[in-house]
Amino acid sequence: MVPRLALVTGGSGYLGSVLVRRLLGRGYRVRVLDLRDADDRPAGVEFVRGDIRAGAEVARACEGADVVHHGVAQVPLAKDSRLFRSVNVDGTRTLLACARRAGVRKTVLVSSSAVYGAPERNPVTEATPARPGEAYGAAKLEGERVAADFVQRGMDVTIVRPRTILGHGRLGLFQVLFEWTRRGRPLWVLGRGDNRYQFVHADDLADACILAGERAGPASYNIGAERFGTMREALETLARHAGTGSRVRSLPVGIAVRLMALSGRLGLSPLGPYHALMYGREMYFDVTAAREDLGWRSTASNEEMLCESYDWYLAHHEEVLARRDASPHRSAVRHGVLDLLGYLP
Repeated sequence: MVPRLALVTGGSGYLGSVLVRRLLGRGYRVRVLDLRDADDRPAGVEFVRGDIRAGAEVARACEGADVVHHGVAQVPLAKDSRLFRSVNVDGTRTLLACARRAGVRKTVLVSSSAVYGAPERNPVTEATPARPGEAYGAAKLEGERVAADFVQRGMDVTIVRPRTILGHGRLGLFQVLFEWTRRGRPLWVLGRGDNRYQFVHADDLADACILAGERAGPASYNIGAERFGTMREALETLARHAGTGSRVRSLPVGIAVRLMALSGRLGLSPLGPYHALMYGREMYFDVTAAREDLGWRSTASNEEMLCESYDWYLAHHEEVLARRDASPHRSAVRHGVLDLLGYLP
C-alpha cells in the first residue's frame, strides 16, 4: 500500500519542521509548501516553493494530498495587520479552495489561543466565546470563520488551537529569555508572577495535529500542557536549572504593560500587542476534548519544556546568532530596549 501523502504548509517553520518529522515517523509521505526551504529538510520530503496566497502554487502543492496540515501564518512578531489579514485569512481561503478542488480528504488548520483574547475565566474550553484583543488574534479568528464556511460546503476541516509553543529549537521571543538566562541576568515577571500560564511542547502539538488529521469529521481542539503552574514557578525552575545566577524579578504590572505596548508600537522592541496583552495574565486550556476524541495526552510540563528549550539554545548558541533567512520562531530576534532590563537591579 502506498503511504498517504501529507502536505504541510509552512513546513520550513518551527512547528512545521517538527510536524514534518513526526509525520515521517508515522509512515506518511510528506510535501512542504513554503516560501523558503529549510536547511534541515529531511531527505525524501518534497518541497514546493510558493506563497499561500498564490492559487496556482497552492493548487500544485495540494495535488494528490490525502491530508493538509495548514500551518502558514504571520505571527505576532510581524506586527502588521495587513499581513495578518492577507496571510492568515486570505491565504487560508486560498488553501481551502485548492484543497477542496484537489479532493483532499482532511484539512487541519493550526489556529491560535489568541482568538480568545484575555478570557474572563479559566480554564478555556472549545465553548469559550472567542474575543480576540488585538489584530493577530482577530485575523486568526477570521481564518477559523473561513474554515467554517468551507465545512458548510462539505469539507472536513478540523481546527487545532495551541497554547504558547516550546521545545528544542524554539526561538523568537524565547531567544531573549534564554540569552538573559545564559548571561545570568534577571528574568522578569509582571507583578507577583502568580498568573497560571500554559505552554505546549511542539512534539505534543504535532501529535495532536496528526491525530486530528486521522479522525473523520470537523471539530476543534484546544491543546496545551497538562502539567503547568505559574509564570514565576516556570522561570524560577529555569533559573535553578541554568545555574548562571539569574533570579526572577518583578515589574509593576500597569507601567510594564504600557511600556511593552509603546516600545513594540515604536519598533523599539520585538514585542507585539498580543505579548503586552497576555504576558501578565492567566490563561490555560481544558484539553478534555482532545484526550477523549483523539486519545491524545501531553508528555511535557511547562518546566520540562522550558529547560529543554534552554539547553538546546545553549548548545546551538553560536549557530543561532549566525543564522539567516530562517522563519521567525527559528531565529534570534533584535532585543532593542529589552536589553536594558538586564541592567536593572
